[in-house]
Amino acid sequence: MSLSSKRRLSYRLDLLPVIMPFHRRAKNELRPGDLVYYGPSPEFYGIGEIIQREEKVCIVDFRGTGLLGIHKDEILTNYLIPIHKLNLTGVLKAKV
Repeated sequence: MSLSSKRRLSYRLDLLPVIMPFHRRAKNELRPGDLVYYGPSPEFYGIGEIIQREEKVCIVDFRGTGLLGIHKDEILTNYLIPIHKLNLTGVLKAKV
């Protein structure tokens, strides 16, 4: 059984562009409060808010928005893509 059949997401996370780690678009200046997603697999983690940043690592609160239901995780900044810089607010407003 696939993950998508187990849980229905609030947003169309499949519309977010997949961006692999260390790609030039993955090198962003991130600050606490920024909305981000996990670039390689947006639907797994969902959309989260940066809670804390230490050098190359961010603590992100995903609030269980993805298929894996993860709430908080520590992720390298090269894996995180900010929503505001890609102008993806239309994806956030489009409900399934």
